Amino acid sequence: MAQRLLQDTQVKLASEQTQKSANWSIQTELAAGLNAPQASISPKYLYDPLGSKLFEAICILDEYYPTRTEADIFALHAEDIAATIGQGVTLIDLGAGNCAKAAHLFASLQPRQYVPVDISADFLRESVAALRQKFPSLPIVEVAMDFSSSLHLPTGVGHEHRLFFYPGSSLGNFAPEEALQFLRRIRQNLPLGQHGGLLIGIDLIKDKALLDAAYDDDLGLTATFNRNVLRHVNRLLGSNFVLNDWLHRGFFNPVEERVEMHLEARRDVIVSWPDKGNRRFLQGDRIHTENSYKFTPDGFGELLRCAGFGQSKMWFDPHHWFMLCHTRPI
Repeated sequence: MAQRLLQDTQVKLASEQTQKSANWSIQTELAAGLNAPQASISPKYLYDPLGSKLFEAICILDEYYPTRTEADIFALHAEDIAATIGQGVTLIDLGAGNCAKAAHLFASLQPRQYVPVDISADFLRESVAALRQKFPSLPIVEVAMDFSSSLHLPTGVGHEHRLFFYPGSSLGNFAPEEALQFLRRIRQNLPLGQHGGLLIGIDLIKDKALLDAAYDDDLGLTATFNRNVLRHVNRLLGSNFVLNDWLHRGFFNPVEERVEMHLEARRDVIVSWPDKGNRRFLQGDRIHTENSYKFTPDGFGELLRCAGFGQSKMWFDPHHWFMLCHTRPI
């Protein structure tokens, strides 16, 4: 009994130490971003439980075309997509969110295992609980992980016929070199084979007015989503951001070929956090919260080749606003 109690105490202490280390790393990253010459907050911090819910709502806005356009591609090309990928894959859903997009593939792909991966552990847990009720016979291994900088899957994830699923144009959140490294990490986790590979959604370059509206909607949901990151940072860093001090700015930068999201100070403010951290923001100063790079089909094909992928197949909507791409490693 005493030995068991000692073991339980050691496990608890190790878990607490791991959590403290993770918190310190997050706080260090956030403080460094706020102190940088161009202040920034990584877009991964947009997706706390409230942020994830807000993004769900954004996806059904008239202005936000990517979700419905990607869904149209799946509907138009469902049989060809399933035939190209093959059945019985280990479906690894990166940035799974509410798992709805992957769930729509279950009937056609008949996955042997589903592996939803998301940074928001609480939101993922709720989503998976609901999914298990609908698909009780499907083995599900949920992974709460920040996969933006590393991709180490647990031992319970099947190795054969892996299909990495990364829909919704989230690759655009990475800078070009970061996107290349991210694709290479996926490549390293893929065995060679006839089934599986990578199925990814890519947003294409298009009219600026269309892009501007998608990231700055009339209802103000995207503005609320963007400002909510400050609430999340306050919890993680212990800072004292006041949400009403900040305006949302979202627009397409044609020179960089990306949509940018910023938070702009309405007035002069001083933001503070523990360990004597602080920064003065003047009216009009901005915190950069997200990039969403847009691609051309040829440009993305070249990026895949540089990452170690070979044969690719691409599907488009009628307007060529969005692209779905399947590719296998070489």
